[in-house]
Amino acid sequence: MVEINSMGIDLDELDISQRKRVLVVEDELDTVYLLKQILRMAGFNVLSATTGREALLKAAEQEPDLVLLDLMMPEMDGWEILDHLRQMIDKVPVIIVSAKASKDDVVKGLAAGADDYISKPFYNAELSERVKAVLRRASKPRELSRLVFPDIEMNLDLNMQEVTIKDQSMRLTPKEFDILSLLAKHSPAIVSYESIADNVWGEDSPEIRRRIKYLIYLLRRKFENIQADPDLILNIDRLGYKLQTEKQ
Repeated sequence: MVEINSMGIDLDELDISQRKRVLVVEDELDTVYLLKQILRMAGFNVLSATTGREALLKAAEQEPDLVLLDLMMPEMDGWEILDHLRQMIDKVPVIIVSAKASKDDVVKGLAAGADDYISKPFYNAELSERVKAVLRRASKPRELSRLVFPDIEMNLDLNMQEVTIKDQSMRLTPKEFDILSLLAKHSPAIVSYESIADNVWGEDSPEIRRRIKYLIYLLRRKFENIQADPDLILNIDRLGYKLQTEKQ
């Protein structure tokens, strides 16, 4: 008789399952471990972020079904992270899990757009049941609508195909936007020349690769025109391009 493992998997180690994904945003590693164990035992897949910047990158890359968010985070606090998440994926459920337990904090969290508020220390079984309840209430599918990169002050509105850098609007052609958004979705990973060609043009050829090279040149020129760093797009020799979204 084969025993079926009902636990979810840790997406920081492997990402192969179709179960609901929960992103844990928490800087205390012991709490991260505990939350992951609770969620995995409840049948969820989990991944984690210990900073706001990492949380936004993983939210863009993995598109979680739900986020557990601590408020007292380093560098970028939970309120700012929540605001960025709402801009990126406005329908993703967010549950605040915080040691700040006053009624004023709870009201502020719910008013800011959180779907639930759990005070620390929490009861393990209650936390998993609240996660399930919030997911049941999330009737509309989530949709990634915006990419936010605080370190370089760049936002991409995927629906309107608009880009702002340091509060300046950057006008792009459709193909330029397609390339930039593809690099942004995969940042900080390298996107191969072949992948850019296949995703933007649907085919790969020497002519298309020359076109990619020229459009990257135009994007860099446009960065310069609004006094942004043209080296935000890096050419990784023989591999492809990457968008540099981290502080240097």
